[in-house]
Amino acid sequence: MARIGFIGLGRMGKPMASNLQRKGFELVVHDLNAHAVNELVALGAIRGETIPDIARQCNIVITMLPSSVEVEQVAMGPDGIFANAKAGSLLMDMSTIDPLATERLSESAQKHGLSMVDAPVGRLAQHADRGESLFMVGASDADIKLVEPLLYAMGTTVYHCGGVGAGVRTKLVNNYMVVALCQMNAEALALSQRFELDLTKTLQVLYGTSASNGQLRMNFPNKVLVDDTTPGFTIDLAHKDMSLVLGAAHALRVPMPLAAATFESYSLARASGYGRIDFTGIADAVCDLSKISRVRVPTGWKPE
Repeated sequence: MARIGFIGLGRMGKPMASNLQRKGFELVVHDLNAHAVNELVALGAIRGETIPDIARQCNIVITMLPSSVEVEQVAMGPDGIFANAKAGSLLMDMSTIDPLATERLSESAQKHGLSMVDAPVGRLAQHADRGESLFMVGASDADIKLVEPLLYAMGTTVYHCGGVGAGVRTKLVNNYMVVALCQMNAEALALSQRFELDLTKTLQVLYGTSASNGQLRMNFPNKVLVDDTTPGFTIDLAHKDMSLVLGAAHALRVPMPLAAATFESYSLARASGYGRIDFTGIADAVCDLSKISRVRVPTGWKPE
């Protein structure tokens, strides 16, 4: 079996790489966090000492990095993946980055006789832990066939959204709605607290009408409503993704006033010290800034 390079072992990347290793893929891994690398090595992965070393060993290299800057640094330049990979190799970037950066990466890959796939991740860190991630993929028909076995080793759902760049653009549309819904839920629940309504009765009504949404029904009851804001997807990352959404929209002259307002709310939350908590914790930020009791359900409560 060919070796797979995996660069980026953060909160999402490490469980994804771990699932690949456990399911029989031979990995060469790299990260600035030596502890994360050691955990993968303990599972049987090979330690990748340098980016050129990984590129020379592996026909497929996966990147899961914080932003466009890191992905382009790792991929391009004399010590990057493209300059050192064998002809016909493939880069699969699973980060959420600027679509224009994905286009630059694809063009550079082609100039080196390589190919590019963008496959950003849907769902949350706990889904990555369980191998239940969803992937939005931009790839040629030939390349999607090459990477599908890897994706299904890390997740349960793969959508081929179109050519290169379609995956990350779909991810931005998805994350815009997810983050904006969290903001809306936070404001609505804070208002219910100010009205001195019974929170569980309010939720019962919301779940029974068209006001219901996936974040309110599936995510909030497992996170902020039960006083758990340990990060699966942080406010900092939500803020970053909203900046990408607005940048892409502005470049294409798409007005998004709701996105702009949501972005500024997350900016305020970050400035107030909430950046590292789970993004459902925007509800805590709204309540705290308004001096309203935080929204919490009784122990043992479950949505109907």
